[in-house]
Amino acid sequence: MDFLRTFARSMVNFFMGQFFKPNIQRRGRIARGTIGVVCLAAGIIAVEKFSWRAGFILMAAGLFALFEAARGWCLMRACGLKTKL
Repeated sequence: MDFLRTFARSMVNFFMGQFFKPNIQRRGRIARGTIGVVCLAAGIIAVEKFSWRAGFILMAAGLFALFEAARGWCLMRACGLKTKL
């Protein structure tokens, strides 16, 4: 049973490691970081002036874009879609 557990864990690590490997360069990281900061600022403004739901969605998108910039990883590229940056 330990063999199966170890084998399954190593297979998941191998395939997920390939999925999460860095796949964007400096320009793409800068663009995603800028988008993240803008979305966070817009989310904070939206929470204060409009709707907390819209603000939450914008802040979540901003945090995800900042994660992509910090990691050097793009979800769309990891799924096989080509992006310009």
